Amino acid sequence: MYVRTIFGRKKPEELGITYIHEHLYTNPPRWVKEQDPDLILDDILCSIREAKTFKKAGGKTIVDMTAVDYGRNIEILRSIAKAAEINVIAATGFNKGLFFDKWVYEAEEKDLIEWMITEITEGIEATDSKAGIIKVGSGYNKISHVEEKVIRAASKAHLETGAPIGAHTEAGTMALEQLEIMEKEGVDLNKVIIAHADRNIDLWYFKQIAKKGAYIEFDGPSKIKYYPDSMRVDAIIKLVKAGYEDKILISGDMARKSYLEAYGGGPGFRFIIQKFIPRLKMQFDEEGLNPDIVDKFITLNPQCALTFK
Repeated sequence: MYVRTIFGRKKPEELGITYIHEHLYTNPPRWVKEQDPDLILDDILCSIREAKTFKKAGGKTIVDMTAVDYGRNIEILRSIAKAAEINVIAATGFNKGLFFDKWVYEAEEKDLIEWMITEITEGIEATDSKAGIIKVGSGYNKISHVEEKVIRAASKAHLETGAPIGAHTEAGTMALEQLEIMEKEGVDLNKVIIAHADRNIDLWYFKQIAKKGAYIEFDGPSKIKYYPDSMRVDAIIKLVKAGYEDKILISGDMARKSYLEAYGGGPGFRFIIQKFIPRLKMQFDEEGLNPDIVDKFITLNPQCALTFK
């Protein structure tokens, strides 16, 4: 039983407080940068400062879900991890089809499988840093043919390596359809994380995801432009009361300058630890639930989700 960071294996209990879905460095495709420069996180010193803020708040591990098609840079991730003295887990795989490079469209499924397995078992970009999670994704209310090809390839790479899978969902859609594809491929759905689930606040939908064994990732705390945090808190409380406390993960997915204090924005990486988690505990207590359950969402549950099987 182990978790794979960019500097080697760790025991799950060594991860401490873990953000399951963040972005420490991004360099999106040119058309994205031109349309929305707020999505560029390329100031290494700012990223180090933000990571240090995370550590000062009590954090220990960040899963960087930046895929190769969104500017993943393993050497920079290594630099940030060393400077901030935190664990960083890197992703292999790909984003949603909108960001795929031409070669992903043209590649055979077996070529994608081989590439992912190599990054997990040998290393990323000629380094000895190995990927600790596989990323897949789909668009809004649709899984394209190339996205399905990637999901099937990722499923086979998971079966070969035991690596967990993190699934991007656009506005929380197509989670069940992604899980159906993975299930047919033989994936252990207990090793699958559904990202951005809380962009679609639908308790019935959350329960269907959890019933299949997958994790429900709440990565929207503080993003009031989508929903008030009260709706996230209410959904989490109802999931716990329904018996799904082991399937809840919390992170920030703060992939914009305007979200990060070091880049001049806010609320930054410390928000979840210092504000959202205390609020959850207070409201758990008000509902007659044990507030200690809340700690699982950023400690034990991420450890279980990230362990290689």
